[in-house]
Amino acid sequence: MTKHTYDMGLIGNCAYLALIRKDTSVAWLCWPRFDSSFVFGDLLDEQKGGEFSIRPSAPGTFETHQYYKQNTNVLCTEIENEDGRYRVTDFAPRFPQYERYYKPLMLIRKLEPLAGTPRIKVTCNPVGDYGQTRLSRRRSSNHIAYLGLDEEIRLTTDIPLTYVLEGEDFVLNETKYLVLTYGAPLEAALASTAERFLLSTVDYWRKWVKSTSISNFQQEAVIRSALALKMHQYEDTGAIIAASTMSLPEAPGSTRNWDYRYCWMRDTFYTLTAFNNIGHFEEMERYFHYIANISTKVKDKYQPLYGISGASELTERELPLAGYLGNQPVRVGNDAYTHIQNDVYGQILVALLPLYVDCRFIDPERASPEKLVYEALHMIEKTMDQPDAGLWEFRHIAQYHCYTYLFHWAGSHAACKVAKSLKNPEMEALATRLMHESERRIEQCFSEEHQAYANAIGSPHLDASTLQLIMMGYLDPTTERAHRHLEALEKELMTPEGLFYRYRHPDDFGTPETTFLICSFWYVETLACVGRLDDAVREFEKLITYTNHLGLLSEDVDAKTGSQWGNFPQAYSHVGLVNAAYRIAKKLDRPTFV
Repeated sequence: MTKHTYDMGLIGNCAYLALIRKDTSVAWLCWPRFDSSFVFGDLLDEQKGGEFSIRPSAPGTFETHQYYKQNTNVLCTEIENEDGRYRVTDFAPRFPQYERYYKPLMLIRKLEPLAGTPRIKVTCNPVGDYGQTRLSRRRSSNHIAYLGLDEEIRLTTDIPLTYVLEGEDFVLNETKYLVLTYGAPLEAALASTAERFLLSTVDYWRKWVKSTSISNFQQEAVIRSALALKMHQYEDTGAIIAASTMSLPEAPGSTRNWDYRYCWMRDTFYTLTAFNNIGHFEEMERYFHYIANISTKVKDKYQPLYGISGASELTERELPLAGYLGNQPVRVGNDAYTHIQNDVYGQILVALLPLYVDCRFIDPERASPEKLVYEALHMIEKTMDQPDAGLWEFRHIAQYHCYTYLFHWAGSHAACKVAKSLKNPEMEALATRLMHESERRIEQCFSEEHQAYANAIGSPHLDASTLQLIMMGYLDPTTERAHRHLEALEKELMTPEGLFYRYRHPDDFGTPETTFLICSFWYVETLACVGRLDDAVREFEKLITYTNHLGLLSEDVDAKTGSQWGNFPQAYSHVGLVNAAYRIAKKLDRPTFV
């Protein structure tokens, strides 16, 4: 069976994201927001998805080499055939300007001849309303305007417009530029502005990388993951999305095709942990403002996810599109917003803990610091006896999940620390009581048969999420119980390749066919926790072989073929890599326990 990988690179500037194929075509670009309709989306439909490509004109094969400029999100694609060789440099401008970050809805493509006399063809046909709206074109002096959306898309270029409009090929014998904008157009000198933006963007990303706190362990992989994660924060509101794409299947024909362009409370906890581990706090502060805004609108419960604007209704619907490699349905929106997933309250508390107890953050930066903590604690208390859908978002199964009680415990533990910092004995007493009650519920999940913690009270099934019992310190990693729990999970859920399934029992869509990558990274973290450091390093090194050619990770991996599946790039997976590397590095820096 052929190994399937996503042969694309991600660019972005915290205002938008785009995926560029190895043949230079823009496979995915949503404007004006992460969760807007695509303007280029042939990833999901080659006929309706529009096109923006810079391909060789000659028929036949060509060789391609795609790479990032080191320590940046600036992507280079080199194409070579019998006519010659050329390079396309793609980037989304991002750099400091006027005491803020300049991050326009602007895709800049620099074309450079490298050898011979390459003949190329530039095609630019954006679409709207998920491929249902074809745009009209208006030729101007030095640009083409595409009309029919709320705002104008404009292509400004020094390539003869006739060649672009009529689909004619031409010889690339000097450097050319293409600047595509949504809304505000480029109104400045083309070549010099594009070059200045390129240098400034490269400088921004390299300074950002230099400011990370990472060890020498697997630095290259950690840096690429950190750069990918940074792009997944929608800076305007502070929301962090799970992935840039929608409806890429978890396995071929599985119908598990979901829209991940939203902010999950759970995913964000892990993402902020990763940023905290590498010494970046700006993302956490922005996310605090996003959560604070949502908290003022909450009536009876937090949803598992919200839109990047804080929108609460994310109604799921199916689109008349062919689907990725024919996989249907193509879904936009996500009905998981209606689910009850009670782990979110603890995750909010744990994610925001540093804002309350880390002296690098100043109290006046936050209004009503106690309000959010009290709200989350009261939600934990209110939902202690309520079954939920769990972190895997079962659609027709409600249980008393071990993972939920773990985060009731962890969130209450975090609230105790906040209470001490705020010198609030009432809050501390409430948090302590809830922590002990959560412990009692977690212990009810223990299975004598497995000598391990089941996924829910009274359930016979094991679940990779319970690795977190060791990772988060609920189970002392030096104890026999922790080791037996880990061994039971290895026996039940691990493949010979060292990959981990979320679970092996049937759910709403049958039995999962592919492994869930973050679970494999959780396993690595757990190995490090229990002192099996050599095993942790070995398994980590295996996992980074499942990246694509650029070091980017998908959501799922087929254990038999090593194929990438699920939405891409998946923030969860890159979070897993960063946090597992951090955990190993901490152990490598000091003697391990036996």
